[in-house]
Amino acid sequence: MPTSLSLDFRISDATSTSRDRVACEQLLNRCDLQPESDIQYFIQAWDGPHLAGCAGLAGNMVKCVATESAWRGCNLTGRLLSEVESIANRLGTPHLFLATHQKNTDIFRHCGFWPVAKDTRHTVLMENVPGGLRRYCQRLTRLRQPGNTIAAIVMNANPFTLGHQFLAQRAAEQSDWLHLFLVREDASFFPYADRLEMVKKGVAHLPNVTVHEGSSYMISRATFPSYFLKETPQVDHAWSDIDLTIFRDHITPALGITHRYIGSEPFCGTTRRYNQNMHLAFQGKISVIETERLALDSGPAISASEVRRLLIEEKSALLRHKVPATSWHWLKTHYLTPP
Repeated sequence: MPTSLSLDFRISDATSTSRDRVACEQLLNRCDLQPESDIQYFIQAWDGPHLAGCAGLAGNMVKCVATESAWRGCNLTGRLLSEVESIANRLGTPHLFLATHQKNTDIFRHCGFWPVAKDTRHTVLMENVPGGLRRYCQRLTRLRQPGNTIAAIVMNANPFTLGHQFLAQRAAEQSDWLHLFLVREDASFFPYADRLEMVKKGVAHLPNVTVHEGSSYMISRATFPSYFLKETPQVDHAWSDIDLTIFRDHITPALGITHRYIGSEPFCGTTRRYNQNMHLAFQGKISVIETERLALDSGPAISASEVRRLLIEEKSALLRHKVPATSWHWLKTHYLTPP
């Protein structure tokens, strides 16, 4: 049996078409795995001219971990994950996640990963920080507010439109308190910091709202990558199941959430399926209030994608009627070309 001492570990750019990437794809195919489009780096273990194993890194997600059959039982998976963690630390993303089938959890436990949640199809989300979700929920508990009706909204706000503001105002009016979570992932047209500022300014007039900065445990590349990658419906369901399970079983008890507000989704199939899954996952535990999207003058529903298009085309007259005054001032100051 080979020993891991003889291996040469390398890192390669997963976006290139180099021979190293081709070798990784061939190994993944032999292991019945598909290379994923968002992988940024491949960590490879070479035994001379032969690729013994590989692991991919996509942001804070470890993906496509595979080893040749001859190298199984040599703790090559542990060595690969150690190399991945070393690179992630240098990139400033030490908190890592991976998803695997339940039958493989013991392998990754021995490599320093702990289960976070699983879906009904036995996919398990794991992280390399023991008790990370528990500590996050403990921090949330300190922001708990009194009341019988505690609402929550999770939004990307890319950017914050009149539709977002309408949903937040409706939830705040009908609740004792509203917890508004902003998707933290920086994978949108507007950077996270800009979206956060627009949201805070857009709900500043509502006295019973806490704006949370989001986390990796809520609509992120770890819990729901399909939101960002627009995967197949089957993948959507598996990932949304994990994301909704974490919200239902951990985040909701921490804050005493009783209701979750969502806007109807006429445009994006991924989000529409996510909302449908939410009704099923929360049944009997959290009331899901689905509100019809805001539309002006009998026109189409306001969408962030349309606002982005108007911004790119610099159609200021149309744009300013689809966003709150706070967002309009922000967009005009930071994005629109001065005359």
